[in-house]
Amino acid sequence: MKELLNKQSVLILLGTGGVGKTTVAAALGLAAADAGLDTALITIDPSRRLRDALGLRKPGLRPNKLSRARLAAAGLTPAAQLSAVMLDVRAMWDDLVEHLNGARAVRQRILANSFYRRFTEQFPGAETYAALEQLYRLHQDRLFDTLIVDTPPAAHALEFLDAPERLTRLLRTRGVHWLFKPPMAAAGLAARFAGRAARLVAEQLERFAGLAALSQAADFFSTAAQMIGELEERFDRVNRLLHAPCTKFILVTTAEPQRLAHARRLIEELKARRLRLGAIVINRFADERTCSALAEGCTQNPLHLREIASLRELIFEPPLLTAGMRALVEYLDDYREQVQERMAEIARFARDLPSEVNLALAPESPSKVNNLRGLFDMAGRLTAKHGRRL
Repeated sequence: MKELLNKQSVLILLGTGGVGKTTVAAALGLAAADAGLDTALITIDPSRRLRDALGLRKPGLRPNKLSRARLAAAGLTPAAQLSAVMLDVRAMWDDLVEHLNGARAVRQRILANSFYRRFTEQFPGAETYAALEQLYRLHQDRLFDTLIVDTPPAAHALEFLDAPERLTRLLRTRGVHWLFKPPMAAAGLAARFAGRAARLVAEQLERFAGLAALSQAADFFSTAAQMIGELEERFDRVNRLLHAPCTKFILVTTAEPQRLAHARRLIEELKARRLRLGAIVINRFADERTCSALAEGCTQNPLHLREIASLRELIFEPPLLTAGMRALVEYLDDYREQVQERMAEIARFARDLPSEVNLALAPESPSKVNNLRGLFDMAGRLTAKHGRRL
């Protein structure tokens, strides 16, 4: 994992909701900063404790540098440089519109349009594109050595990858271009959706706007028509950044069999799209001793699990255990069996990975990763040299 942290690198965290992407992104940000890289972390929806740890009081557009005192308290070197931003999605879209070419009156009309407001707040991919737009700007500015992006919560990791293409496709759809004509009377609006392509667009718009808002939609697209080419070009540039050699994707998952199966499918999908997978993080796996044993190549029966197995012999040895002690031994033995099954599954998963893909494990320790010290400890585990020896 450490080799992914270098100058001009872009790391994008992927994964379904609830697997700990934000925590892993923050830990990697600390690892990059500790390695002497001026690092920027872009996050969307961090927990309250993580916001406090990173000093993110409110959403914004520009990363703010963490103080040396805050970083030193976490154990980083005095020269470490880490900046972070909790992205303000609405402000990012407004800023994008403000910087488009065209008359100021046109831009102001777009910003005041109620459909535009709903579009930027509710359309699938609008939040994701805002994060990509911020990434693109920071990459163009070249003010940071390393950029790390925590992707928005999603039911499917590929939603992030699909966002630029989805938005571009919407803008290019023939049915949308019907709307680019000067607004018609409300009575004639229905006729504009008579065509098959236009109906497809209407269905997309109705999902979050409702038919009553279609006149506002028509006005929005009509007003924005002269800027569509520029928006498409910008979407394309963002998409090219996702495919650039400097950009690596890091998949965050957990050890459940269905999650690992999903990770396998995602690996194939990234390969098909010619996107570069740099690492996989299996988060919240067992305890620290088990993670260490597995990372060091012990996939069968590490010592501490053998010690748990030996406890079962005590159940039938005099003096006999109390009911409470017997229940505790049985609980520990069930835990041992479950962990050994997961260890074997992860070992099989690791053997199938391409040789260039890093694999790291992070233990289940929810009470320790909501502050910078705990995140820095996690960073050390993620970047350990032995993390790919499974």
